[in-house]
Amino acid sequence: MLVVTNLQKIYMSGLLRRRRTIAVEGVTFSIAEGEIVSLVGESGSGKTTTALMVLRLLRPTAGKIEFMGQDIWKISNSEEVKRYWQKVHGIFQDPYAAFNPLYKADRILYQALDLTLNKDNNRLTTIREALHAVGLRPEDVLGKYPHQLSGGQKQRLMIARCYLLKPKLIVADEPVSMIDASSRAGILKLLLELRERYATAILFITHDLGLAHYVSDRILVMHKGKIVEEGRPEDIINNPQHTYTKKLISDIPLIMKKWDEFADFHLKTKG
Repeated sequence: MLVVTNLQKIYMSGLLRRRRTIAVEGVTFSIAEGEIVSLVGESGSGKTTTALMVLRLLRPTAGKIEFMGQDIWKISNSEEVKRYWQKVHGIFQDPYAAFNPLYKADRILYQALDLTLNKDNNRLTTIREALHAVGLRPEDVLGKYPHQLSGGQKQRLMIARCYLLKPKLIVADEPVSMIDASSRAGILKLLLELRERYATAILFITHDLGLAHYVSDRILVMHKGKIVEEGRPEDIINNPQHTYTKKLISDIPLIMKKWDEFADFHLKTKG
């Protein structure tokens, strides 16, 4: 469904723009329908830059991104861009920065319906159903400004937007790293439910290899702008090949108990 080939992003800086910083170099991967692929690496490894290029928010220096057979950077008009953002949608790391503080929370949901070109008279009913689907009471969210909502509520609001859009691919950039521990398992469960209900694929970006192990069908390990290892979670954990992957795995015992608890929670509450 998504095919990324030899993706590159170079930033030019300095007085004469002669200083080159290679953020992403030669990145190639694919994602099938309904597949969860985790992109794992430390801060500065190029994960978010890759995500922004897939979301068509940052133009690559070189390479190609094809979605359902179409080069996304050859999309020529605003209506086609809207259709792309309906099918490929992002959930970002910082729920506090994802909202304009001057607008009420309702706006992000009505904007989602605009992307679907939904012009019917039952838009509020549709929005209320989406909020209920992600465990939010409409009266707790609608009419509120972002500062009146918790981080968990705002992240669930972003997922409610995905319920409205029913995208083919979600790019989830560290979606649980900035919310409290009590909300994390619920947010992850909602993402997994989207995959189970609508065959939504997820590009899951994280620095946490233990988390990636639990949620992924495949893991891509990214280091200094390049993908240095790829494989099934069990193979990556049990038989790492690259030195950097081994370094990440050395930290896993400190966090594995946390995601064992998440796995138990998900199995108990599934369905």
